[in-house]
Amino acid sequence: MNLLTVQRIMGQLLMLFSVTLLPPIGVSLYYADAHWQPFFDSFCGMLVVGALIWWPARKAHRELRVRDGFLVVSLFWIVLGLAGAVPLLISDRPELGLTDAVFEAVAGFTTTGATVLVGIEELPISILYFRQQTQWLGGIGIVVLAVALLPMLGVGGMQLLKAESPRPAKDVRLTPRITETAKALWVIYVTLTVLCAACYWMAGMSPFDAIAHSFSTVSTGGHSTHDLSLGYFDNVAIEIVASLFMLLGSINFALHFFVWRYRRLQDYFRDPELRAFLILVTCLFLLTLGMLLVKGVYTTDTAIRTSVFTAISAQTGTGFFTTDYSVWPGAIPVILVLATFISGSAGSTSGGMKVIRWLLIWKQGQREVQRLIHPSAEIPVRIGSKPVDWRIIDSVWGFFAVYMILFAVLMVLMMIAGADHVTAFSAIAACINNYGVGLGEVASNFRSISDAGKWLCVIAMLLGRLEIFPLLVIATPSFWRR
Repeated sequence: MNLLTVQRIMGQLLMLFSVTLLPPIGVSLYYADAHWQPFFDSFCGMLVVGALIWWPARKAHRELRVRDGFLVVSLFWIVLGLAGAVPLLISDRPELGLTDAVFEAVAGFTTTGATVLVGIEELPISILYFRQQTQWLGGIGIVVLAVALLPMLGVGGMQLLKAESPRPAKDVRLTPRITETAKALWVIYVTLTVLCAACYWMAGMSPFDAIAHSFSTVSTGGHSTHDLSLGYFDNVAIEIVASLFMLLGSINFALHFFVWRYRRLQDYFRDPELRAFLILVTCLFLLTLGMLLVKGVYTTDTAIRTSVFTAISAQTGTGFFTTDYSVWPGAIPVILVLATFISGSAGSTSGGMKVIRWLLIWKQGQREVQRLIHPSAEIPVRIGSKPVDWRIIDSVWGFFAVYMILFAVLMVLMMIAGADHVTAFSAIAACINNYGVGLGEVASNFRSISDAGKWLCVIAMLLGRLEIFPLLVIATPSFWRR
């Protein structure tokens, strides 16, 4: 293992992260909120620490291997959560301890959107901006940003991008050069963000709110500058904009790339995963709407408006809300939480297990039924017209099994830490699926959870963001053997 090369990259990435603390300083100075000092101190500290890590290994230029890529990605996301907590920890507004600061930072960078904060509107505007920025950076992966800049860093990028995006049936190579791939993804990401901000502004948001919410919408993160989330605005146009860009953020960015490059909108409708995703959103909307109308919770117009927005927010794993759905009658709240286990497409900013994996599981289930009827038949599993390699199906089943086992273990540990059954189930589901909104004690925020419970949630958020295996790989003894 090239530990010196890993050390050099970690130092460079930490210095790169320190640069992201400059925009909050600019926001603080522009709006005169007198809160630039925590970000300036954090910038200096991260820059120095990154330089101290990088300097001893600055001459290590060996090519990265796959296991090095897993180590860099896993370590950096752990370090990123700790580093992002620093400005929150040293700030006097909000006053957060170590556990709460790390929780808030990890929830941002993993685009989970869970929070321990209350009275969000009263916070300094630079803090509000920082929270939104963490989600925007985490949305497509700050490591992918680093890959786009790897000519400056002097290492190959495919290993990092493979470790960052362990997708079951998608090729991450969109262009011949991996750096061009990363740049193409970021061009699309930034373009969607700019369009989203412009639409929010035209729909009635202030310029700051428009930019801030565009960050958390395209990243499907769900943080807001208001305690009531998008319900604060009570604006149909804003909800339409949010719904559209939540959907766009949940579509495979490789698909966005091909549509953008070849100017073929029909490619969207030819993609089996996207079709399945839109069917799931529609079914969730109709199910929610039907149950709300049967229970007489809202008038028809209000029920349609609320159901559309809530279904899209849940299925995309964003976590925006316009009303407290945890108090809705019957099974609706649990159904919405369960939908986050599927979430959006692979290669998108959504969390969860991804539609493509569930689609493969469904297809294999159909195949097994057919094999019971025709035992001698050779029945391939197909996505669209293409048969899927059995090794991919095995990896999907392995991922599914490990995901559910870890979910069950973390939920039990959450109950041991003092949470009731509903809170434990929804808190771990919200965190491992990077959704951020739960039921019970975590319906509005995670403030009342014990410190032990919050650390379990931090682990769940990191596992969900890295899709389980990168963290598990570095935890196995065989990974460290020569």
